[in-house]
Amino acid sequence: MKRIRLGMVGGGADAFIGGVHRIASRIDGHFDLVAGALSSTPDKARKSGEALGLDPARSYGSFEEMAEAEAAREDGIEAVSIVTPNHVHFAAAKPFLERGIHVICDKPLTATFDEAEAMAKAVGESQALFILTHNYTGYPMVRQAQAMVADGAIGTLRVVQVEYPQDWMTDDVETQGVKQAEWRTDPARSGAGGSIGDIGTHAYNLAAFVTGQVPERLAADLQSFGAGRALDDNAHVMLRYESGARGMLWCSQVAPGCENGLRLRIFGEAGGLEWAQEDPNYLWHTPHGEPSRRITRNGAGAIEAGTSVSRIPPGHPEGYLEAFATLYTEAADAIRAAQNGEARETVMGKLPGLAAGLEGMAFIRACVASSKDDAAWVKI
Repeated sequence: MKRIRLGMVGGGADAFIGGVHRIASRIDGHFDLVAGALSSTPDKARKSGEALGLDPARSYGSFEEMAEAEAAREDGIEAVSIVTPNHVHFAAAKPFLERGIHVICDKPLTATFDEAEAMAKAVGESQALFILTHNYTGYPMVRQAQAMVADGAIGTLRVVQVEYPQDWMTDDVETQGVKQAEWRTDPARSGAGGSIGDIGTHAYNLAAFVTGQVPERLAADLQSFGAGRALDDNAHVMLRYESGARGMLWCSQVAPGCENGLRLRIFGEAGGLEWAQEDPNYLWHTPHGEPSRRITRNGAGAIEAGTSVSRIPPGHPEGYLEAFATLYTEAADAIRAAQNGEARETVMGKLPGLAAGLEGMAFIRACVASSKDDAAWVKI
């Protein structure tokens, strides 16, 4: 099958997430990176393009130049990955959406809610697909958990507990030349949420994806433990669902000993499920009144929802990059379907898109508002 021509905005030298996107796009062989505007600094963009082997004529100094030039080429890009800090997401996506070029964008959707609404308008006026890379939804055992909940394996949902602790910002690394921390602690580039926007939205999205439910109200307590930090680096959030279920979300970037501890536990009247990102090949299922069962990716008890996005036998670990690759592969399927005339509304499948992005932005906004009002309950 012919590979999709891919461009990239951001992701130049020293950019962690750009490298992840490039690897993920290549794992299943559906994309070729052929163009890029890899930095806001033209010279750095050019050097990054050279390092990746891009044609110098297709290594651009700005995303506006790239969108215009690539749309005019017969062999122009068919999709673009946007892997910039949050405040650039909308500005970068807009010129590509206007030209019918499919957009694969890192999360959260934008830096501000006004930009999120503008993004929704731009997507609505475009024929292109918009895909948001909430990559944790691509893990096989997350897909299995979602299917089991939908099939009633735990009965009516009662309790949701999701957490995402890290420790990399325990020190004031934003003052020590760590670029990933510099923009994440800057409201102008990150938006109103610090840890709640960076990793809290991942936890929120994971819980919503698996349970099929989005909370209607929350009470949030956001903290900035780092000296002088303008944005939160720790958050505790209580959640209320319309169904009557209750939830709790904790995210932190100042929890020593925690590396990338995304964990989901959900409980219903008939049982519970537990999954941890640092041990992602296993899903624990506990039917009420019975021993806990460890379900192995591609092993005994695995179902089609998980095996269909798994690449290797059990015992050979699949992880973060493969889960990310699942989204890229499903994005390729959706793009090809759209190119063959299928309606945009029917091709997305399990891919997170604009709706998931708007849910995340509403979550951030509600958390900030609640915390400013002494953790008052607010509508999301």
